[in-house]
Amino acid sequence: MSEQSTGTAGVQSLARGLQVISSFDAEHASMTLSEVAARTGLSRATARRFLLTLQQLGYVRSDGKYFELTSKVLQLGYAYLSSATLPQLIEPVLESLSAAVGESASAAVLEGSEIMYVARVHTRSIMRVGISVGTRFPAIHTSMGRVLLAHASEQAIEAALAGLQGPLAPNTITDPAALRAELALVRAQGFAVVDQELSVGLRSVAVPVHRPDGTVAAAMNVSMSVGPTGPADASEAAQAILPQLTAAAAQVEQALAARK
Repeated sequence: MSEQSTGTAGVQSLARGLQVISSFDAEHASMTLSEVAARTGLSRATARRFLLTLQQLGYVRSDGKYFELTSKVLQLGYAYLSSATLPQLIEPVLESLSAAVGESASAAVLEGSEIMYVARVHTRSIMRVGISVGTRFPAIHTSMGRVLLAHASEQAIEAALAGLQGPLAPNTITDPAALRAELALVRAQGFAVVDQELSVGLRSVAVPVHRPDGTVAAAMNVSMSVGPTGPADASEAAQAILPQLTAAAAQVEQALAARK
């Protein structure tokens, strides 16, 4: 047998083995050989061969009639979590969050005095400024930036304030003392709200994502358009989003903790 055909056979075997594992779920936690064969579309002989191999490897156990997965299968998930990058962990959470609240959701990290978007899920065009992964904005004028700066060093805050530019929109806060007070408020309450400071018609609320050691790895936010159908008050709009946003951040934190 050639090296190519051997490799093809190996890929097919891996695919079928994963297919057998995936056939088990909450409603099919314990199955007979015939049931596994039916759910995978494999012949009984093939399904039996893979079940016995998985049993020898410790991923499946059997009482002689019924087969079920063992806790060793969790190691496959932990292997993914330990190798996944932060954006990979955040993206599916952002997708669920965006679908739940009907607004765009993003994640960013602090890069000097700027934030850099590492993940984003769009729902619709709600602002004139284009945003995608890799986009940067002055941290001090964004909700995610204020969350990150509120937990950053004094040197990072000084650098952000030293780089202040003119107003980006009519509501942009440019007074250093007012911005310091804003960062103190964010630190105390655990979230940031920015109302039409980056762009007219855009408000956002952000929360931190903590590493297992308590430091802040990133920030997550939800962007909302300001219009006649939404709350006129920014705080009211933020409170409507915060429970789901906070829960989403907690999901990412749990995934980060599982990587240890």
